[in-house]
Amino acid sequence: LRTDQYGGSFEGRIRMPLEVVAAVRSAWPQAKPLFFRISATDWVEGGWTSEDTVEFAKRLVPLGVDLVDCSSAGLMPGAKIPIGPDYQVPFAEAVRRQADIATAAVGLITEPAQAEAIIAEGRADAVMLGRVVLRDPHWPLRAAAELGAETTWPKQYLRARR
Repeated sequence: LRTDQYGGSFEGRIRMPLEVVAAVRSAWPQAKPLFFRISATDWVEGGWTSEDTVEFAKRLVPLGVDLVDCSSAGLMPGAKIPIGPDYQVPFAEAVRRQADIATAAVGLITEPAQAEAIIAEGRADAVMLGRVVLRDPHWPLRAAAELGAETTWPKQYLRARR
């Protein structure tokens, strides 16, 4: 709804985040990764779209962003969000393929095999977990065991290991 230099057109809407990224990258060591989390769609007619996100991500690449973490809104009243397993993964996949930048997928990723498939199928480069880890703080250790991965347990937990 803004009408100044930071609103209106696509160029205006991306101006401020691009300025922030440039400032952060100039202060953040090049040897350390810079992630950018984006709300990939507003889920409303006339709002921000997945296509906008892909175009925006293309502008992040030359600024030194290493990974785009693709979430989605829930910010607009009346938004119809089709919530279900992997419902936000297509955003990460589109950005990864079309903007040529690493991505992280989020959104109702609750099972180890599900997370592994997202990576193995090349739909994203990383999976970020939220609520599932709040409910089960040992999810990463359980996932590693289910997937047959070697892990190092904290010494305090060794006697409780299965």
